[in-house]
Amino acid sequence: MTAPESCTVTLKWGDGGSERRFGLALGQLEELQRVCDAGPEEILQRLLSGTPRVQDLRQVIRLGLIGGGMEPAKALAMVEAHVDARPRQESLPVARAVLLAAVMGVPDDPPGKAKPDAAPAMPGPAENSPSPESTPAAP
Repeated sequence: MTAPESCTVTLKWGDGGSERRFGLALGQLEELQRVCDAGPEEILQRLLSGTPRVQDLRQVIRLGLIGGGMEPAKALAMVEAHVDARPRQESLPVARAVLLAAVMGVPDDPPGKAKPDAAPAMPGPAENSPSPESTPAAP
């Protein structure tokens, strides 16, 4: 089962920093919950606090690859090569991003990229104020 676009993220990871698509559809989230004996939000809390269990990292990344469209056997091989054989801290940001995308979703438009029909940004208060700055600039 491939994850919906709103729950997927593409990251540079693995062989030579290749771009990989990760996602966690409902089926992957259910399996993650079963194998880690914790719900997605509890696992996310451990990832965000920097205190993940070994299975949190392995399974979020493995299932994320499968949900992103990779064959299960290849996903397992990738995890063995790039999670199991590497320092745990290297996998932490990847696992965080994958599970955050599944739990919180991903924005339709990345920050800094305005949609073509979007209204222009409003100027900030300093740009509209006729008053001088309250503190002079340092010499």
